[in-house]
Amino acid sequence: MENIKKEKLTGWEVAKDLEATKKTIWERMVPEAGHLKAMFSGVFVFFLLFLVGIWLAGNPFEATVRMPSKYVVDHGLLGNEWSIIWSVVLIAAFFEFMDASAGMGFGTALTPLLLVVGFDPKQIVPVVMIQQGAAGLVGAFLHREFENVEWKFSPMSETVKLWLIIAGTGVLFNVVAVVGVYKIFAIGKIWIKVYVAMLLLMMGVTSLITAKKERPYKPGKMVLWAALAGFNKGVGGGGYGPVVTIGGLMAGVPVKSMMAVTAISEGTVSTLSVVTWLALLGSGVTIDYILLPSFMLATMFSAVAAPYMTRVFPEKIWKIVVPTYCLCLTAYAFYKIIPDIMKKLAGG
Repeated sequence: MENIKKEKLTGWEVAKDLEATKKTIWERMVPEAGHLKAMFSGVFVFFLLFLVGIWLAGNPFEATVRMPSKYVVDHGLLGNEWSIIWSVVLIAAFFEFMDASAGMGFGTALTPLLLVVGFDPKQIVPVVMIQQGAAGLVGAFLHREFENVEWKFSPMSETVKLWLIIAGTGVLFNVVAVVGVYKIFAIGKIWIKVYVAMLLLMMGVTSLITAKKERPYKPGKMVLWAALAGFNKGVGGGGYGPVVTIGGLMAGVPVKSMMAVTAISEGTVSTLSVVTWLALLGSGVTIDYILLPSFMLATMFSAVAAPYMTRVFPEKIWKIVVPTYCLCLTAYAFYKIIPDIMKKLAGG
């Protein structure tokens, strides 16, 4: 009786029960009325944010300006002109689907790509934070509705405890990293990127090798992984989702529920970052929202479809997909930093 009570308090027994009662992919794929309602709710939220994005992209406030980045100049979008950037919509839709279903990759992969295309960091970072905040919080709701996770506050489930540990520890070490790395030690950004890539490589390989093993649940490990994730976010801007998600798997959290915990944790941290950006507007900081409509259009369906695919495919498949995708992101990270390493070693 005591074991049953503990199992009910974890928050991930609902996903196990679903796979036990609906054993095939087809059975889990057929939507119920509640699922359709949840999907519509998610799409509606992102549609409203799409409309807000259109309004903000027109620069209605003094602090919203069109920055003369290379892409803006080349495409004649100076002043208050803007447009849906369909290449960004397609790329963002792919990475959002993978981020929402595998727990990682949107900011880590998309931000460098948009910088290469010719956008300014202030056109990317604040919009990424808005998108990740909305997608994470809506994703947490959808994961619950699609029976990938339960959020219980009284009594508190392990999933809620993990969310509080990851978000709280992550914010703390984010601040520690920014102050320690950039103010006190002044470590070169290239070596920070190497550290993040090496960490992701180690975690991805370890998780893939042990994917078939059942790990005992050890919540204490999540303090370490949450600290590392927050540190990574502070020093390099990426490597948060992969470390949290893979760290959760190594701490014994079932993969479907861990993706939901990552969603709500990153949604919380990103929302706080948005609040910080808005607070800075009063001190002369300006923001360009030209990418916001394209991001929200991309998110409108991919962020809703991904948690449903998490429900449909079995746990054993996601145990392979998640670390494999982590290694793909690691390979991309090394691809981006190797030229910089060669220049650094050559004295450039």
